[in-house]
Amino acid sequence: MTATVASVDLITASILSKKLAAGLGAMVLDVKVGSGAFMKSQDDAAALARALVDTANGAGCPTAALLSDMNQPLAPALGNATEVAICIDLLEGNTAHAPRLLDLCLSLGEAVLTLAGQGDGARARLTGALHSGQAMERFARMIHALGGPPDMGEDWRTHLPDAPVVVPLPAWSDGHIARIDGEALGLAVVVLGGGRAVEHDRIDPAVGLTAVARLGQRVSLGDPVATVHARTRDDADRAAAAVRAAITLGDAPIEAPLILDRILT
Repeated sequence: MTATVASVDLITASILSKKLAAGLGAMVLDVKVGSGAFMKSQDDAAALARALVDTANGAGCPTAALLSDMNQPLAPALGNATEVAICIDLLEGNTAHAPRLLDLCLSLGEAVLTLAGQGDGARARLTGALHSGQAMERFARMIHALGGPPDMGEDWRTHLPDAPVVVPLPAWSDGHIARIDGEALGLAVVVLGGGRAVEHDRIDPAVGLTAVARLGQRVSLGDPVATVHARTRDDADRAAAAVRAAITLGDAPIEAPLILDRILT
């Protein structure tokens, strides 16, 4: 609202004040780069990561940062309940739906375990926690301890709201997903009511996008490139137009790696 969100100094103070006040023993930060991030260029993101890492280490908290690509959604969903559903599905060990999310979470977990002196075999232990059900069991306990329902581990789908209008958005031509404007895609969710345009707006947790096509994916005319979850048909139509404007069809792009850099000290 004050056009200051991209200030490195303000982001550093905002992010670290909360983390350092918690008295953490170690911390790993995920600093995003690309069209869906505050920092659109890798140089700007690296400057932010360096400010965060240096400040946190200077305050006595061992800290590292990963720079990760955000030129497309991390998972094929945007919104509140829609994103939570993808995350809980992953916690249940269903890893095929969001491979980029899985890879990033394992990379971040491996980095923080290394800072904590438990780096040997860290990725294998994290993967084991997912597939054994340990990760989901711990998450469900956390939800219950925070006042949530006691059965999230067994029946979480009944606790997430569904939007009444669900509309697929068909591809308007043949081609590959050549570019995704991540910021515009996020603003399409705001159009649906899934985010705030002004401070007093109420957030609708049910609305959003699912089945969002990935960068480089080949589509034919009429194939779905996303599914819109909306409160009304008019909202769905407006959001669909915004999603269409955010996605460019064309030649297959050269995709950046998910982890672009690591700032460890």
